[in-house]
Amino acid sequence: MSAANLTPTPDDKFSFGLWTVGWQGVDVFGPASRPLLDPVEATYRLAELGAAAVTFHDDDLLPDDASRDATLERFQKALADTGLRVEMVTTNLFSDPVFKEGAVTANSREVRRYALAKALRNIDLAAELGADTFVMWGGREGAEHGASKNVGAALDRYRDALNTLCGYVRDRGYDLRFALEPKPNEPRGDILLPSIGHAIAFISELDHPEMVGLNPEVGHEEMAGLNFAQGITQALWHGKLFHIDLNGQHGPRFDQDLRFGAGNLRGAFWTVDAMLGAGTDLRYDGYVHFDYKPPRAEAIDGVWESARACMRNYLILREKVEAFRADPEVAAALEAAGVGELEVPTLAEGESLDDVRGATYDLDALRDRSVAMEALDQLAMEHLLGVR
Repeated sequence: MSAANLTPTPDDKFSFGLWTVGWQGVDVFGPASRPLLDPVEATYRLAELGAAAVTFHDDDLLPDDASRDATLERFQKALADTGLRVEMVTTNLFSDPVFKEGAVTANSREVRRYALAKALRNIDLAAELGADTFVMWGGREGAEHGASKNVGAALDRYRDALNTLCGYVRDRGYDLRFALEPKPNEPRGDILLPSIGHAIAFISELDHPEMVGLNPEVGHEEMAGLNFAQGITQALWHGKLFHIDLNGQHGPRFDQDLRFGAGNLRGAFWTVDAMLGAGTDLRYDGYVHFDYKPPRAEAIDGVWESARACMRNYLILREKVEAFRADPEVAAALEAAGVGELEVPTLAEGESLDDVRGATYDLDALRDRSVAMEALDQLAMEHLLGVR
């Protein structure tokens, strides 16, 4: 593994949210531990580290109207100077107390209308900056109390909001698509559309489902005990993996937002494998977006080290995954495990159910067959551990 292979290039399509490196370390137990970072300066620094793009919530970049035009001018200059682009934009519909019990699904009709207005304004900005994707994370769309939210009506209003926003994009002729970001809990006790599967089912009820996909996050799925690699593979299977958020997580607990590769390292290996297709044609070709938080204990130097590490860890894992898939012993182990046989239809063309019913099955042999999965998994472990 050479140092050159671990140096990010624009072809790697690495992208960072300005809120990631800009996080000041505020949590429920203490105030900020780092000074406010100028998002325009962060753009220059991320470019120096090897990022290809940046993303932002409206409030990350443009927190007030008084400085909006001047900041936007500086930001666009930074993009021109660095060659970075804005590939995704999202809207903060969760921080302001006005959204304390919901945004597009708030009980209050006025809050819902304000949330739509805020999102529409940011859609215009996303289109102006040339973004491809508009992410919607419903962090406040949920409840802690059973009777406090009519879930059926909330889903109706969620659908109304997506239909309205999709219609607006179509009417304006914007080249922009939407990506829902599932999460099971935090900050709400229970958030609507908590998993990849919930979001996929919801999309099928929209007026323009072709315009809406997913932006799954490692931590959000793993904090619910789910397998992220399998989840994004299903999203790819549906043609709905529009964007992706990579970070690290230590299993079912609070949302840790660790740098990518920290936490569940095996999960990170299989995530990269799934993104590269896992030996199939279900491959993710979008931006590799990092949505994490530099630990509160770090000073500003640690912020940039953690951003660099996200990209470096992805490149390390990508090289290990490619070596795993190219290993002749792995190919033999895949064959021994019968992995390829799953691609053969259970019913051959022209077969009927009578052919299935009338066949003879050697049950003793089927019960005693070797599945050879431990040997295959050990090969993956050895590639991950660097001994192959």
